[in-house]
Amino acid sequence: MSPVRGHFLLSLMAAALLLGPFPAGAETEAQPDAPARLTVSGEARLRYETLDGQFRAGGSGSDQLLLMRTLVLTEADFGPVDFGLELQDSRTYLGDEGTPLGTSVTNPLDVLQAYVRLGDLPGLAGAGSVTELTLGRQTVSIGSRRQIERVEFANALYSYTGAHLVSKSASGDRLHAFYVVPLARFPAAAEALSDNQPSGDEEQWQRRIWGVHFMDADGLGSLVSGLSYEIFVYGFDESDTAAFQTADRSHIAPGFRLTRAEDPGQFDLDLEAALRKGTRYATSNPADTAALKVDASMLFVSAGYTFRSPWQPRLAAEYYFASGDKDPGDATFGQHERLFGSRRTDLNNTSIHGPLTPANISAPGLRLEVEPDSRTDAWLKYSAVWLASATDSWVVARLRDPSGRSGDFVGHAIDGRVRYWLMPDRLRLEAGASLLEYGEFARNVPGGPDGDRTLFVYSQLTYQF
Repeated sequence: MSPVRGHFLLSLMAAALLLGPFPAGAETEAQPDAPARLTVSGEARLRYETLDGQFRAGGSGSDQLLLMRTLVLTEADFGPVDFGLELQDSRTYLGDEGTPLGTSVTNPLDVLQAYVRLGDLPGLAGAGSVTELTLGRQTVSIGSRRQIERVEFANALYSYTGAHLVSKSASGDRLHAFYVVPLARFPAAAEALSDNQPSGDEEQWQRRIWGVHFMDADGLGSLVSGLSYEIFVYGFDESDTAAFQTADRSHIAPGFRLTRAEDPGQFDLDLEAALRKGTRYATSNPADTAALKVDASMLFVSAGYTFRSPWQPRLAAEYYFASGDKDPGDATFGQHERLFGSRRTDLNNTSIHGPLTPANISAPGLRLEVEPDSRTDAWLKYSAVWLASATDSWVVARLRDPSGRSGDFVGHAIDGRVRYWLMPDRLRLEAGASLLEYGEFARNVPGGPDGDRTLFVYSQLTYQF
């Protein structure tokens, strides 16, 4: 039996066994003498994707990949205390030596989450609020997820180990506070990734992430109906170990967000901005001990309108800015690195594609979203993409002209997606495509890609239980 067929059958058998005693999304019946209420949920996902025109440095030709992801979450509810265990099995097939495999697409069977959650703690978000505290290995998503997220499209999810406190009020206000360490995902070597060799993930205790994030559900409603705000500060510190070298980053990122929800017949808004201040080395080389001053920033703004008509079309103007490093020879590091937040939602389809990331980018664009019925939704987006600094890198492509003579226009990007529930809330079909027509920088930068464009297409089937 082939590895692909074996893994697919294993996923189906696991789903069938789980769905026997537990209907999708259901819980076991609470019995008078039962010690706990057990909930089992998850998904089995299959995706095929192709890339025509490799944009990464040193790459050429076309590529393809078959990706399989299985998630199974079991939660035991003991009243004020819950226990959770989530397994993740993310595998890839059909890749070759030129396929950009990494730990974001391949992570064979491992523990994604293993936590205890304490509920009904005293509220910290105002009168009537309640608090819960999650301890252990867990995924973290807050607000827009631009600062930290539980990814959706990526084949392998990131998780963290530590503490995450959430306090919620009856009016919808939320206070998040967390202190966690990321996991180093294994395998990491190219051959092991290609062979889907299982290897346990490990906590990176020398890398620490913390944050405080407050969300007021209608704090500015007196100015504009439905306008809410968020304020936050995130921190990141890391240091070297014998097994893992880092750039010794140490910085904080204060910021804010203003939002007004999408609704037919009204304008909506999403504006988020953050600074990043601190220090780091230029590289992770142990011999590099010259500290650089970190001075970076990001800004995202989306202003849209949803029409009262069939399909409820929403048209929005968007802009994403993430600073770049203007002078590679000075003592300041100006690039806004993407660390633990999202990029697919705002920028482009990712996986073996994903040429855009919130680092050294200036990208205005337009987005159209439609919802023909309760089963179907789709969006289409156009962006014109510049480097925020012509002397810094096109980060994902790993291409740079320190002189700035190659220009700063990366190209024209078009991305789209359509989804349809074959079985409502159970089985969903999804397809999407991304096109990047190269601009002057992509054509002129030394070692740049061949051809005039890169094209990515995928189709995906997700079964939720």
